[in-house]
Amino acid sequence: MTAQPAQHARTQVGIVGAGPAGLMLSHLLSAAGIGSVVIETRTREDIEATIRAGILEQGTVDLMVSTGVGDRLLDKGSRHDGIEIRFGGGSHRVDFRSSVGRSVYLYPQHEVLRDLIAARLADDGDIRFGASEVSLHGVTGTEPVIHFTDADGRPTDLRCDLIAGCDGAQGTTKWSIPDGRRTDHFRAYRHGWFGILAEAPPSSKELIYAHSDRGFALISSRTPTVQRMYFQCDPEEDADSWSDNRIWDELQSRVAGRGFSLNEGRIFQRSVIPMRSYICDPMQHGRLFLAGDAAHTVPPTGAKGLNLAISDAVVLAQALERFFGTGHADLLEGYGRTAAQRVWRAQHFSWWMTSMLHLAPDAGDFDRHRQLAELDQITGSAAGRTLLAESYTGWPIELTNPRSVVAEALSLTHGRWP
Repeated sequence: MTAQPAQHARTQVGIVGAGPAGLMLSHLLSAAGIGSVVIETRTREDIEATIRAGILEQGTVDLMVSTGVGDRLLDKGSRHDGIEIRFGGGSHRVDFRSSVGRSVYLYPQHEVLRDLIAARLADDGDIRFGASEVSLHGVTGTEPVIHFTDADGRPTDLRCDLIAGCDGAQGTTKWSIPDGRRTDHFRAYRHGWFGILAEAPPSSKELIYAHSDRGFALISSRTPTVQRMYFQCDPEEDADSWSDNRIWDELQSRVAGRGFSLNEGRIFQRSVIPMRSYICDPMQHGRLFLAGDAAHTVPPTGAKGLNLAISDAVVLAQALERFFGTGHADLLEGYGRTAAQRVWRAQHFSWWMTSMLHLAPDAGDFDRHRQLAELDQITGSAAGRTLLAESYTGWPIELTNPRSVVAEALSLTHGRWP
């Protein structure tokens, strides 16, 4: 087969990765009149068929609605005004609305991606699905290049003013930051999550976070007929070795108390998810800027991953709008520091929720009693409930450029934050 000649293209912002960060960034840049090309190794079908959790903070919902990609979210998503925490055989509800006046939405991540992809393509956005052999070059120069092979096998050089690395935790863009300049902050937890999807009606109107003598469990929902549930396990556990009956017995034991039980059904998906925390420091190098899981990952206990990706995109979009509109690079130079403040806060919240609800492998009576006292304090006082509600529903999105399209879109909602 004769090798195809290389093709050349140019854009203002080259975006590697069509996940939440990359697609939202492209969407916001388009609204500001800034060109971008999104390079993605997966096909559109693969992206839209990969079912992942989705708890959207109030700020994420506000952003999607105010920028025109929130109609399906409001129609098909489920607003949750609180969560239920079960421990000691009892149930304790944390009411977000009464505590902080905010809510979250249950809306799976793949639905968010469908909305953003549809919006970009309707706006003639350039998304190169099915790319391969993606590599970055010249990120410390004034015109970095993304080399890749497109879905038709044509090698391509995409020249950019700047590159956004949004290719996820397993991506390669972060490795363009040299070892001598990059610090990898990493923590591996000693437990994982055994997750299932089951055909069953919901067991609760809101999410249930359960602490028990057998470990943690989370009861969530995907649709009125499909439920998502997790329980704490050894990260090396073999999910396929568990029968349906054994899984249901384990889940039921962790939420039991005062007559409560889960609605059971056919389990059609099971897997074990390791739990890790990671931050790449710095989040920028030359004209490369990392966003989303490419720059950081958090344990899923705090429901922060997708929301951090969206927040990164907002901070970066404002900086890019200022750069291309005025030539000033001050917000770009401060992007990593600004984004990292929220990331570290989310890391703390995710670690806190994890340590409060999970049992360590070597936990003794002292550890269990301490956790129960902490849970009692959090659920039993207005101050404790407010702290949890404020963190869970999300902190205000950082508006660094008051003249940006993002700031204008969020101006009506931003003023309502307490």
